[in-house]
Amino acid sequence: MTLATADGLCSTFCRLLQEPLAGTAVVATAWVLVEQPGPWGANAPTQSHLDPSFGGSFDDRCKKLDLRFALIRSPGRHADALERSHQVFVASTRPGKTWLLGGTVVNPTELESLDLAAVARSDRTAVVASLPALQPVDEPIVLVCTNGKRDTCCAVLGRPLVSGLAARVPGRVWEANHLGGHRFAPTATYLPAGTMHGQLTVDTAVGVLAAADRGETVLTGLRGRSTWTKRGQAAEIAVREHIGELSLDALTVVAEDADAVTVQHIDGRAWSVPVSCETADPPRPDSCGKEPFAMSILQAGTPEAVR
Repeated sequence: MTLATADGLCSTFCRLLQEPLAGTAVVATAWVLVEQPGPWGANAPTQSHLDPSFGGSFDDRCKKLDLRFALIRSPGRHADALERSHQVFVASTRPGKTWLLGGTVVNPTELESLDLAAVARSDRTAVVASLPALQPVDEPIVLVCTNGKRDTCCAVLGRPLVSGLAARVPGRVWEANHLGGHRFAPTATYLPAGTMHGQLTVDTAVGVLAAADRGETVLTGLRGRSTWTKRGQAAEIAVREHIGELSLDALTVVAEDADAVTVQHIDGRAWSVPVSCETADPPRPDSCGKEPFAMSILQAGTPEAVR
């Protein structure tokens, strides 16, 4: 089967093929964000007004600890060459240890003092001690991928979403350089929980934020919680759909083997979820401008109660 779209956008292929979103979030137990106005290249940590030596080395240090480092910008036009402070956020996504810290630094290189090992183990006290500018942030925030140099869909679909959200929930939305899964654009990450959603509209994005304020999530468009592996994400969503659970911290992925993932409820119940990897048919591109290929897609089966 040969598939073509009028606009050639990878996200259009994804919508037409009704590709499942579950199990497609990035994997990160925690996130570190720094505000960097101005243009971003495809690899923003080294292709922006951020010092490339710092950006590259800090990004590498984060990856080694399963942390996600991202550049953010405030919505709208802004002077990018002026001396100014930079907003910083650090988020832990682990259930029961979910928190968000925020503050400003004069220079992003001040993040060198941030105790990344403490971030990885969700030790908020040690994180603040290493960078005292950080203080607790009570309201969740939204990151929307808008980096057109990374993928056309992120600019064409992400930027209008940011503009709409900025008007509805001012001060709580940020542009982000890369969230993964271009073909699900517009995509967003909600912190501190680390839930990722795709194919959003302004209304649905506001609805997910309202749910996050209540300590809940929304199943429509849910790609997964970055805390878990991709198989764990697919399994957790399958259990949520199976029992209608929306509370963010009600479920934990407790075990994985080659055939199934075990998900446990805070009330003690548990389910075994078969998760398989299937070849996509027909082939499709995973990013704009790339050739279609037979990518692998995760499929979660029906959860079975563990006795």
